[in-house]
Amino acid sequence: FVHFKGLTVAQESEMRRKLREDGVSYMVAKKTLISKAVGEMGAAGAMPSMEGEVAVAYNAKGDDPTLAARLVHGFGVQFKNKLSIVGGVFQESLRDATSMQEIATIPSMQVLRGMFVNVINSPIAGLAVALQAIADKKQ
Repeated sequence: FVHFKGLTVAQESEMRRKLREDGVSYMVAKKTLISKAVGEMGAAGAMPSMEGEVAVAYNAKGDDPTLAARLVHGFGVQFKNKLSIVGGVFQESLRDATSMQEIATIPSMQVLRGMFVNVINSPIAGLAVALQAIADKKQ
């Protein structure tokens, strides 16, 4: 759930276009309809407080559960004090703004896989460097 206020039409159009390119849907909705939809989903937890204008951003493809939060967080940094995450639904439970901010800072699966490969490769690379140093010393 995204709170927005003070965005220009050009800023919002740019944001919507970039979100759409990445497969994230973004729509402004009434808070009562959001509450009703979340209730029908059966999401566990308490609904976060939503003041002012609220929009919903979600990953239409569903392949990366953190994508919408990550992208909206990026736009929140870009449009300071005009856009912020106020809560959301993650893994079938309602989350508050703090929890969703933490989720938004999780790297993508592709980055996490790269980090994992780097961790696995690190001892092997260290051993190769040590063996090369020993070989150079003996020559």
